[in-house]
Amino acid sequence: MSYSIDVYKKKLEPTKNFIAFAAFVAFFPQLVAGPIERAAKLLPQFYIKRVFNYEKASDGCKQILWGFFKKMVIADNCAVYVNMVFDHYKNYSGSTLLLGAVLFAFQIYGDFSGYSDIAIGTSKLFGVTLMKNFAFPYFSRDMAEFWRRWHISLTTWFRDYVYIPLGGSKRDTLISIRNTFIIFLVSGFWHGANWTFIAWGFINALYFLPLMLLKRNRQNKDTAAAGKTFPGFKELVSIISTFFLTVIGWIFFRSYTIRDSAGYLAKIFSKTIFKKPAFNIVSKYSIVGALISIIILISIEWINRDEEYGLKKLPKSKLLRWVIIIGITMVIVELGGAQQEFIYFQF
Repeated sequence: MSYSIDVYKKKLEPTKNFIAFAAFVAFFPQLVAGPIERAAKLLPQFYIKRVFNYEKASDGCKQILWGFFKKMVIADNCAVYVNMVFDHYKNYSGSTLLLGAVLFAFQIYGDFSGYSDIAIGTSKLFGVTLMKNFAFPYFSRDMAEFWRRWHISLTTWFRDYVYIPLGGSKRDTLISIRNTFIIFLVSGFWHGANWTFIAWGFINALYFLPLMLLKRNRQNKDTAAAGKTFPGFKELVSIISTFFLTVIGWIFFRSYTIRDSAGYLAKIFSKTIFKKPAFNIVSKYSIVGALISIIILISIEWINRDEEYGLKKLPKSKLLRWVIIIGITMVIVELGGAQQEFIYFQF
């Protein structure tokens, strides 16, 4: 669609190279779940001769490894607990449901950003550069920043081909509000013809609206705790609050019906929230593996939050680099969960 629209608007010259066009349309690493690459960036890369680049290939292998870690260790371990909790939420306490929702947040992030890392890394092996699709979204300090960092290729696609043509935020306030709701509702509908996805989009529009009206939607364009080891108290509260709002939204995304979403939230905000979460509903090995891997994920990505992906910047010492790479590989082998299908394959 973007190719056709860009050609129609004369932003892009139509290609006469059928092989290059076919490669652009069917480029296998990003074909199923993204990143959603534009013709203007990807198509010209098929015009040039392929030359193997060791540095780029090595970097690609590291990114693939990090993608495997996020998918096989984070997402697949979280999935076991998440599936049990969401399928039988009426049987569990609010604290257990909250833990299940938090684990789903990491499951969908590990699953989807893990796929993106594998796709981008695989492309690097062929000397092809794909756009960055995730920029450590759970370190965001408000929902506007979150949407600049989550599924970047899709959000920018909707911005350029839906939001801006509608008038964006350059017109009067009512038009800006309308456009904001349209873009989020379309994003929800894009994920599936279910009211839960529409509700998820509507909730995120409500999150975004105050920031836009107060003109604070671009106040956090830098990296969290830039130049510092740890965030300040105010910044930490902003990160945790944004993550909590995101988790609430993910409950609608994961639930089967609106009624299930409402029932799930009602139990979270009941007095049972103060009970000890149930850890024994699945194998303790699985839940412990998930929690340990999440700590590893947060630690590594926080250290590398200015980089392209989690393992991009490694110590200069060759020995330490290999220790980390082998260590991550061993964690994948030892803590990798039961195979789960990629969530975004259905979208």
